[in-house]
Amino acid sequence: MRRPRARLIYNPTSGREAFKSNLPSILDTLERGGYEVSTFMTHAQNEATEAAKQACLDEFDYVFAAGGDGTINEVINGLSIMENRPTLGILPSGTTNDLARALNLPRDWKKSCEIINQRNAIPMDVGLAGSGYFINIAGCGRMTEITYEVSSKLKTHLGQLAYYVKGLEKLPRLKPIHLDITSPDFDFEGKTMLCLIANSNSVGGFEKLAPQASLNDGVFDVILVKPCTLPELVHLATMAVRGEHLQSDRVIYFQTDLLTVQSPETVELNLDGEYGGVLPQSFRCLKHHLNVLVGR
Repeated sequence: MRRPRARLIYNPTSGREAFKSNLPSILDTLERGGYEVSTFMTHAQNEATEAAKQACLDEFDYVFAAGGDGTINEVINGLSIMENRPTLGILPSGTTNDLARALNLPRDWKKSCEIINQRNAIPMDVGLAGSGYFINIAGCGRMTEITYEVSSKLKTHLGQLAYYVKGLEKLPRLKPIHLDITSPDFDFEGKTMLCLIANSNSVGGFEKLAPQASLNDGVFDVILVKPCTLPELVHLATMAVRGEHLQSDRVIYFQTDLLTVQSPETVELNLDGEYGGVLPQSFRCLKHHLNVLVGR
């Protein structure tokens, strides 16, 4: 009987560079789990996307993505654009690991390999923004710029703390932006501090930022923060830790599978923590677009 072929795409610098030291043991565990595994190590941006595309063309059965949210996003962009898509497995080794949190996947590589070896797959939604794909979040507003402004070197040395350092640096300069949002379910025009289009419940390490979101319900959870003072914003952040922020009169929340966001200002877009261009942009939820391995 043919062993399933798997392509392991990994970022050697993610998670303070701990993954590559465990690579021989990881490969041995996956081979013992019945896979025929080959590897691709990324050296530059977008290489994981091209490697995932090639895995589709080469008719691999599985693609395993090892790295942080940036690496996972690149792999998903490579898989999602192709017609024949291998099943995705995740070996989280980054700073925040939002997708892994949303799927309740362990950070420990041994437990992650155990889940992959069980071969239990579920369908997962993917977000489409123009020609780019995302799995966790599309966002705009000054706070969403933090994730792609933090350097890889700073993340390697400080981990999650690097985002908090950058956030404190930006807080005094936060200003509302004007957005025009249209969808079949809700329209909005006005000033906002933040716009989040969430596909999963875990965003930027906040596991309750979109508490009602699901990775396979076919809709986005859209969260808008109205203009507020700095103390109000800090209070909202503490509510978000507990998942209580949707009750605030400073927050607008709705669900939809399709929306367009425009602005008269130059507003940058964040897709899964990476720079995603500028507005205007249309967003569509592709229901059950990928299969992903999860624990039983």
